[in-house]
Amino acid sequence: MSPNMVIQNMSLRVGQSMAIVGTVKPDAANFSVNVGHNDQSIALHLNPRFNIFGETNTIVCNSCQQGKWQQEIRPGGFSFYRGENFKLIIKLTSMGFVVTLPNGGQISFPNRFGSEKYSYFTFRGDVRIKSFEIY
Repeated sequence: MSPNMVIQNMSLRVGQSMAIVGTVKPDAANFSVNVGHNDQSIALHLNPRFNIFGETNTIVCNSCQQGKWQQEIRPGGFSFYRGENFKLIIKLTSMGFVVTLPNGGQISFPNRFGSEKYSYFTFRGDVRIKSFEIY
């Protein structure tokens, strides 16, 4: 699946957060937010799945190193709704990513690469991104 949106050369550094506002399509199967160095090096793959791959209302997190996917983590806390707006906040800490979900719940994912800066972001799937901000 090709990305809906790619942002390059915009840095997210340790201590910074990114806010993503979007709308889930009414017939959404899934979408993903990816943070990394390039399309073969994804430090955080956040994949809310509404109904795909035999999974319903599940968040899957992973990373991809040199084009190879690593071990998936399913942290729980699904709070996305088809046809509705959402806001995600992803904070990069020295230990990993802290993701604040639309309902205010948080999930954590380790910074498996140990990098202090990422500058490649993609959004794929059944979502329309309205705004993206790093602060």
